[in-house]
Amino acid sequence: MVAQPAWRKSSFSGADEGNNCVELAPLAGAVLLRESDDPRVIVTTNPAAVGAFLDALKDGAFDDLLLT
Repeated sequence: MVAQPAWRKSSFSGADEGNNCVELAPLAGAVLLRESDDPRVIVTTNPAAVGAFLDALKDGAFDDLLLT
């Protein structure tokens, strides 16, 4: 039997968000990403790339993409 990924989403994604979040799961040295509104589409990357992306988010590198 193949192990199912343990999907996690941000603690900022509350119950009001419904299926409007990105989920991540570790799997055999990789990180899986999916959007909760279409969980069939899964992107595989590595932990270093996810770490760099999260650091950039925290630093505000993508703030200009936010709708105001």
